[in-house]
Amino acid sequence: MLIGRQSELAQVRAALDAGLNLLLEGPVGVGKTHLILAAITDRGRPSWRVDGDERFTEQKMAGWFDPAAVMRDGYRSEHFIPGPLHQAMTKGGILFINELNRLPESVQNLLLPALDERLLQVPMLGPVHATTGFQVVATMNPREFIATSELSEALRDRFELLFIDYQCAAEEAEIVRLNLTDSPLPEGAAAADLDALINRAIDLVRLTRRDTAFRRGASIRAAISLVRLALALLAVDGLSPDDAFDRAARMALASRIEPAEETSLNALGTLDAWLEEIKKNSLSPLPN
Repeated sequence: MLIGRQSELAQVRAALDAGLNLLLEGPVGVGKTHLILAAITDRGRPSWRVDGDERFTEQKMAGWFDPAAVMRDGYRSEHFIPGPLHQAMTKGGILFINELNRLPESVQNLLLPALDERLLQVPMLGPVHATTGFQVVATMNPREFIATSELSEALRDRFELLFIDYQCAAEEAEIVRLNLTDSPLPEGAAAADLDALINRAIDLVRLTRRDTAFRRGASIRAAISLVRLALALLAVDGLSPDDAFDRAARMALASRIEPAEETSLNALGTLDAWLEEIKKNSLSPLPN
């Protein structure tokens, strides 16, 4: 289920309907993949997915020949195993590349003639021409994120660009709530207690995005994990709401925040300071 994002969804649908290639750029955890998959499903289009990885090869993208069959019969078309790019081109579908700028440069270069000339050259097979309906939609994290590379100007020029940022607090709270269906409230807790817990989690993750002590703040995934952990701690360990929240926050955010290089505080030290600040200002107080 897609919460909010109706304007962005309309723009993705428009790009698909216009037959254009689309690139969604935005921080980790803003729902880029979810948005694209919703649009593809809505349009009922066939699609093939590739997840960006520096180990992903040109052969995996385009296709390869069965080695055993080649040894037996030589290079024959019936021994060719098509990759996702080949399939999307020949079947007139959508190639969805998740985290495009994590693919090796050689694989990115393979896309250029496919996007520009609608052509794929496969050694020992020959040219492959795209049929009507072939498109590429992709996501990428901002270039300053770890394990990403900068796309070439030539490749970026083949895409329309839509930047996706974090959603508002109310929508993020609703996303957290929808992800708690299998996390029951502790005995004696009320719906208002859960609302307070969710609101405090949202407050905290949004603060990490604004604090210059962090190079990378937390996404909505951190808030979901934080609330789930806090509910489990309340049920199992019988902690106070504040203690359960603090312990859950340290577990959920430690792997999802990154301190700025300029700061002398480490990520967890800065997080502890934020937890104290939230308590001092009674921001989204938790009931006892």
